[in-house]
Amino acid sequence: MPGFVRLRESYDIVVIGGGHAGLQAGLKTALLHHTGAVIDRGPKFGRSYYAPRMDNIPGFPEGISGHKLLDRQIEAIRKVADRVDYVTPARATAVRRVDAGYRVDFGWLGQERSTAARAVVMAMGVVDRMPSIAGKIEPIFPWANFAIVDFCILCDGHELPGKTVAVLGHDEFAARTALDLLHFAPKSVEILTHGEPFLADVAPATRVELYRLLEEAKIPHFEGAIAGYDGIREKVFDVKFEDGTTRRYDRGFSGLGWYDMHGQIPRSLGCAFDVEGYVQVDNDGRALNDAGAPIPGLYCVGDLKSGWNQIPEAWASAERAVIHAYAEYL
Repeated sequence: MPGFVRLRESYDIVVIGGGHAGLQAGLKTALLHHTGAVIDRGPKFGRSYYAPRMDNIPGFPEGISGHKLLDRQIEAIRKVADRVDYVTPARATAVRRVDAGYRVDFGWLGQERSTAARAVVMAMGVVDRMPSIAGKIEPIFPWANFAIVDFCILCDGHELPGKTVAVLGHDEFAARTALDLLHFAPKSVEILTHGEPFLADVAPATRVELYRLLEEAKIPHFEGAIAGYDGIREKVFDVKFEDGTTRRYDRGFSGLGWYDMHGQIPRSLGCAFDVEGYVQVDNDGRALNDAGAPIPGLYCVGDLKSGWNQIPEAWASAERAVIHAYAEYL
C-alpha cells in the first residue's frame, strides 16, 4: 500500500519535507544511485496544493494546478521506490548530529521512529499567515482555492492588470506589498488592516516614508474589523465589516507574511538565518553556520532557504544540493 514502506536503518540522504523541492531532492537522490527517504506530512500541507493554476511551470503552457503537479512528482518518486522511501504521513520532530552524520526522528502512523542519514536535506518550506475571522482561518479558503485571494506576487501578480485589489495586512510588509502590486497596473489598491492600527509597530522614520509613498501612489487604508466574506458565486471578493458595510474587490492579496518558517530544526543544528528568518545557504544549498561556514552534510532547499523561491527555483536548489552531496560529500 502507498505509504507503507519498510524503513531502512540508515540512508545516504534523508529529505525532510515533501513539497516540490523535497520530492525533487528525493528523485535526484535515486537517479544518482544513492539511498534516500522523503519524510512528508502529506501533499495538502504544501503551499501550492490549493493553487488552482500556476502559469510559470515549464512544460505546461496552459498552466497546472498545484495538487496535480505534486501528484506527478509523487508518481515519479514512487517509481524509484527501490532506492528512495516516500514516508507519509510523517513529520520530522528532531535532527541531531552523530559521528556518521545525522539521526532523524519522526512520527509516522502514530509511532515514533528514527533513522540515520549521512546527509540531510531540509525542505520544510514556510506557512502563509491566513486572515482569521473569530479566530478561524477557514472563511478565506474558498476565495483562496478559486484564486480570488492570492499570496504570491511572483506567482500571481501578472493577473492583476485592470483589477481592484484589497491587500490584507497592517504592517510594513503589507504596505510594501501594496506598493509592489502597482507594477502590474491594477485599477486600484486598498489596504485592509482588519481592525489593527496601520503601521503601528513600524519605526517612526520608516512609517513617515511609507505614508508618503502610499499617498503618492493613491493607496488608502481602512482599519475596520472584518466580519466575513461574500461574492464567491460571482467570483469577486466582497469584504463585510463589523460596522455593517461591504466593500467589493476583484481580487484580494495577502500582505500578512509567514505564520511558521519552520526554524526549530535548522536552529537546533546551528544554522544561521538572515534578517527575514530564512536559512542562510551557499550556492550549492549547503546550510551555513553563524561564521559563514558550511555545516557538513546539511542542506536547505526550497522556500526555507535564503534567496529567491518559486517552484522552478525550488527544483533547481534541490538538484544543486543533491548533486553537491553526490560529488563532494557522500
